[in-house]
Amino acid sequence: MENKDLGTTSTGIKPNAAGLLCYLLGWVTGLIFFLIEKDNKFVRFHAMQSMVVFGGLTVLNIVLSMILSLFRIYMELFFVFQLVGLAAVALWIILMIKAYQGEKFKLPIAGDIAETA
Repeated sequence: MENKDLGTTSTGIKPNAAGLLCYLLGWVTGLIFFLIEKDNKFVRFHAMQSMVVFGGLTVLNIVLSMILSLFRIYMELFFVFQLVGLAAVALWIILMIKAYQGEKFKLPIAGDIAETA
């Protein structure tokens, strides 16, 4: 792994480790790092992307749960839950690895939103 200069953080944590931690507990740690990190653009990008991606997945999970309970469509939506959950875990792992490697891995829609913040 190549040693990239990602600057310094106001938290004292190495930027690549802070980037990984932004994804650790989904949107919660993204929000925490977005609020406490004022200087480092790399960490702030990963924090915002974490909030957008995993906040969106949380909302999707809540909406699917409400539809499931309202319309009692169990088997069809159970399969959708499984797919969304599997995709979320895979994405979670990929994003943590890329952040730790010092890479600004930008997802199509969430990355654009994260860059503007």
